[in-house]
Amino acid sequence: MGRILVRNLDDAVIEALRRRAAASGTSAEEEARRALASAVGLEREAAAHRLAEVRGRVGRLEGPSILDDLRGDRARDRR
Repeated sequence: MGRILVRNLDDAVIEALRRRAAASGTSAEEEARRALASAVGLEREAAAHRLAEVRGRVGRLEGPSILDDLRGDRARDRR
């Protein structure tokens, strides 16, 4: 997944995202992702389908997954 930094957002836009996030029980960041995906015509389901297609083309990557790394970190914390 990529990142984008949006500068100079109007305070009213940020507050509206925060209100929508609180109403839906998500973060303002998630609300911004949803709004951007919707604005460009990629609803969440369509975006997930597209991501699955890309993952299918790329295939399984070699080495440990992020899940393996998290499990290793948690195991170290318990020691």
